[in-house]
Amino acid sequence: MAISTDHSNILGWGADLDPARRPAVPMEHTPPRLQGRRPTQPVQQPQTVEILHSIERPGITPVFGTSVPPRGLSGWMRRRAFRRSESDVRHWMMLLAADRVNVVEGLLADARKSPGARAALVGVAGVLFATWWLRRR
Repeated sequence: MAISTDHSNILGWGADLDPARRPAVPMEHTPPRLQGRRPTQPVQQPQTVEILHSIERPGITPVFGTSVPPRGLSGWMRRRAFRRSESDVRHWMMLLAADRVNVVEGLLADARKSPGARAALVGVAGVLFATWWLRRR
């Protein structure tokens, strides 16, 4: 049994081949350019905390986030990651690991501030230890 390669009997087959047969062609157009307008560079945001940026760029971008500046072990890991190129997988893996470390740092910071969180942290540690102890066989 031979497979037919003629699909002309299928309604709409090959509509994208001839622009005159495309249903959206009358509506398709290139948006007009704004004449005499040049994109303006945003004003440089003041740098009040340490900003990490790629080694492939000459400086920091005009606008950047400052909500979580690098600090602690996770900050040290991020600084090490930004010494590598963005094309290096180690750069991204170190940033992912730093995110996980930052979560643990946040949990420990919460445990220092709240007695309820301290009890929950001890409970989680107990469950992890019990799981390890039961699975070690």
